[in-house]
Amino acid sequence: VILFDGVCNLCNGFIQFVIKRDAKEQYRFAPLQSEFAKKEILDRGFELKEMNTVYLLKNGKLFDKSDVAFEVLKDLSGFWPLLVVFQFIPRFIRNPVYQLIANNRYRWFGKKNSCMVPTKALQSRFYQ
Repeated sequence: VILFDGVCNLCNGFIQFVIKRDAKEQYRFAPLQSEFAKKEILDRGFELKEMNTVYLLKNGKLFDKSDVAFEVLKDLSGFWPLLVVFQFIPRFIRNPVYQLIANNRYRWFGKKNSCMVPTKALQSRFYQ
């Protein structure tokens, strides 16, 4: 399950990217603003102070920041799994770059007034 900022244009773009390349439809999604996401994050001992990262719940583990991208890329169709080679870049370099983008995402990519509403075809893949 990918937990994302439902009003962030960049985050919504990432979700649309995954949906188009998730041929096995193995990923589910939930906005961080949802009760589902809040409960899952709190149950794992994390605090949801700010919505400035995407989280991934995979095999009982909670991933955040740049680790989410690499975990998701592994499962996508096409050549995307090949980009996992960049995971060799240490987190102490990857995560500050991630955080810079996350902290400026509304200014650079914009923001919606409300969370994305999935189409009927996608509703079964979203938790609220």
